[in-house]
Amino acid sequence: MTDYPRSHESPKQTTDAKSRLTRRSFVGSVAAGVTAAATGFAGAAAADEGEYETVTLASGERKTVTVDDGETLENVLYDCTAPDTHVTISATGTDWTVRNIGVKGRVDRKEAVFGVADTGGNTSTIENVYLGDGASDGHRIGLGIWVAPDHSGHLDIDGVNIQEMGDNSFYCSAPGSKGGGTVDIRNSYSANSWVSHFRLAEGTVENCVAVNDEQHKDGRGVWAWSPGSVEVRDCNLVMNGRHYAVASGANGSGSTVELSNTAFSTDYHGGLNEVDGGTIDVVDEADRRPEDVCPESCPESPTEAAAGQ
Repeated sequence: MTDYPRSHESPKQTTDAKSRLTRRSFVGSVAAGVTAAATGFAGAAAADEGEYETVTLASGERKTVTVDDGETLENVLYDCTAPDTHVTISATGTDWTVRNIGVKGRVDRKEAVFGVADTGGNTSTIENVYLGDGASDGHRIGLGIWVAPDHSGHLDIDGVNIQEMGDNSFYCSAPGSKGGGTVDIRNSYSANSWVSHFRLAEGTVENCVAVNDEQHKDGRGVWAWSPGSVEVRDCNLVMNGRHYAVASGANGSGSTVELSNTAFSTDYHGGLNEVDGGTIDVVDEADRRPEDVCPESCPESPTEAAAGQ
């Protein structure tokens, strides 16, 4: 039987700066086992195919749902259409699974929607998730998936749609400086997020699409941090002259990127950026133009994701 998380609501007045789960504060929460103001926990049985629970957040509400060792969170739609709402899914420990999750409406705070890490050296999974409604306009409002530095295992991310975030869509580079865990991202879509779309220190980006246009903000398509390596395969990086398609290296340390069968825009300074000793090796150049198309197995609406369709 699959564990099914339930959520507790948090009144507006209990939400303050100390309770927020940002990419920085989440580091402490992993180490100390502390979650933010409102928490959920694993509970009853999984939904039948196509069924899902809807959790509606009230105006001003912030909700955090926790997923621990061996637990599964699945088939939930979080309705964040009311003003000043935010949901965070905090998944730590090891061998956990998050799947079939939809977030409806724009999140409104400088916090991660997913704050995750496999801290037991095993494999955890995020699959079939929709965050495509994005975040409200503003500096660093909204972060899609934040992988904490303590991540020491492996994380499989498959079929995740994240758009219009102010602080990265897939922010998976922090383990490179501490835990050393790896991340594979497949069949996923990111559009119009600032800083970067796919940011990681070691792992794979496969059959993914990154897009910059005029809808929100612009970020690097793939940004590889130390130590590497990062393999980019069968992807479309549609930058429309607004940022680099691939960047390697940051903060004084290099990384390595291997590109194969990946179509990318070259109209922004050639499309590739090597800094701080970073390298990008195009081993198999794609004979096509980059296309803005959502991968077939990636959800395109919150209800589609929550229903597992």
